[in-house]
Amino acid sequence: MQRFHENLISVEEANTLDGLLARRVHRSPEGLAYQYFDRVHKQWRSLDWRQMAAAVGRWQRALAQEGLKPGDRVAVLLRNCPQWLMWDQAALSLGLVTVPLYTDDRPDNVAYILDEAGVKAMLVQDAGRWKRLVPALPEEGEGPLRRVVLLDEGKEAERFERDDERVVRAQRWLPAEAAELKVRSGADPHELASIVYTSGTTGRPKGVMLSHHNMLSVAHAALTMMDCYEEDKFLSFLPLSHTLERTAGYYLPMMAGAAVAFSRSVAQLGDDLMRVRPTAIIAVPRIFEKVYGRIQEQLKKRSPLARKLFHLAVAVGWRRFEHRQGRAGWSPALTLWPLLERLVARGVVAKLGGRLRLAVSGGAPLSPEIARVFIGLGIPIVQGYGLTETSPVVSVNPLENNVPESVGLPIRGTEVRIGENDELLVRGPGVMLGYWNNHKATTEAIDPDGWLHTGDQARLGEGGHIYITGRIKDILVLSNGEKIPPADMELAIALDPLVEQVMVVGEGRPYLTALVVLNGDRWLELAAELGVDPDDPESLRAKAVQSRVLKRIQQAMKDFPGYAKIRKVHLALEPWTIEEGLVTPTLKVKRPKVLERFAREVEAMYSDGPAQ
Repeated sequence: MQRFHENLISVEEANTLDGLLARRVHRSPEGLAYQYFDRVHKQWRSLDWRQMAAAVGRWQRALAQEGLKPGDRVAVLLRNCPQWLMWDQAALSLGLVTVPLYTDDRPDNVAYILDEAGVKAMLVQDAGRWKRLVPALPEEGEGPLRRVVLLDEGKEAERFERDDERVVRAQRWLPAEAAELKVRSGADPHELASIVYTSGTTGRPKGVMLSHHNMLSVAHAALTMMDCYEEDKFLSFLPLSHTLERTAGYYLPMMAGAAVAFSRSVAQLGDDLMRVRPTAIIAVPRIFEKVYGRIQEQLKKRSPLARKLFHLAVAVGWRRFEHRQGRAGWSPALTLWPLLERLVARGVVAKLGGRLRLAVSGGAPLSPEIARVFIGLGIPIVQGYGLTETSPVVSVNPLENNVPESVGLPIRGTEVRIGENDELLVRGPGVMLGYWNNHKATTEAIDPDGWLHTGDQARLGEGGHIYITGRIKDILVLSNGEKIPPADMELAIALDPLVEQVMVVGEGRPYLTALVVLNGDRWLELAAELGVDPDDPESLRAKAVQSRVLKRIQQAMKDFPGYAKIRKVHLALEPWTIEEGLVTPTLKVKRPKVLERFAREVEAMYSDGPAQ
């Protein structure tokens, strides 16, 4: 296999993100670039780098006719697909600034971003998404937006094209013939490339300004932490509007010459893993939590012997991992691994395509228990850490020095230190230019010495590994002065398949409580077991139900200190959604919004003291 550095495009050689594509096309024109599912003809298709360049040339030519000036902002509201990249590359090559949007974000939030960033043109998935967005936007002729390109065809798209001068279907907008990719020279790598809006868990999202150099330097530094080969294939399913997927799942593979296959949807992820058989995936912990939950449910239906074999395979596999990492000696139990691998682990690995050699988890904390199970079964998960403001990777665990409880080692060129309040501070080439139109927020985030204040509490362990210990703003201070970080507690509780969503409550209160959304299917099973009517809302308040859920929560938190005890719960079946403004597009809970929405229910949990 070819080592990554033999085909790696350096930051200096690429210069800009559009320069990166130009160099890759020159370096390996016939190499596999992308695979995607053609929804019209119902088949998978492939693009090599030369074909990708020709396609980008078409988009480049079409965008060039819109009269946009370098520095103008253009937005993209698409699911993951080659056209997302084509629009991005065409825009960047013209000196434009890409503003990525989440396809499932609320219309009012998208409208705010479009207005705040002064977006002049945008690419939208289909007429349906545009239709939902229109009521939240200024009337035609008002506001900066003057061109909307609809990717998917249909009668409704034709109607919008006819009735709204801003709207055009991509098929009519793009030149009929492929066009040569125009490569600019002398571009400044430190110029603004993208404005990425943060999730906004505590207020309106802020626009993070990232330069070409920011994202290129982080992609390259990440490649020095782990090998990436031309023969590698990434499966892309985390939204490209998420900076982790964009930098590590789009620019990084391009830098190394690896291929990317676009998953059809999260619902079809299992089938896509089997078909694409990726060697690398990038995911948020929720994906691994769901797979873990399914494994646990299937185990319940197996024989006692099968369950024992599974747990033995995980235990031996974990010992094997620790031995290979140099943290444990050899044990006779390791001789059982070939048999356990064949009987147990191989089946789980096959469901992920059978070729996975790297699974990166980021965006939120990964439960050590989940990491232990997957790693024990031979699936190499490494946890990383970063922020949109750091383009986004700060640290990652190398495969050969993987400490799953940590978020890894700082990537090359990035400095970290612990500041006041145990806050993690970061300095390096990936740190943002600042917040768009928000000098105050920028100066609050980046101090005069260039250190970005992350808001996360951390400690530095032996060997330089970073351990995230809490979030400064999310610390709950009980009325007795006890300070409690809720994130780890919520993580542990959410491992129970019964729990779909959870938020621990206790700020200024005498004890901890929790708002819990139950999984609908698991609720039906629990209701049948306890003999209550699952369709009666009062059943969720039944003493037997409350006691059982509290008992399960206490079991999940058995390893936590005594003060971390949930005394009461409010149970619900209705999930917290993006549309209601209770979670962000990256599924982070908006704590103030949830507390506001369930203020009465929270008060009720404290009205008559803790449960006995």
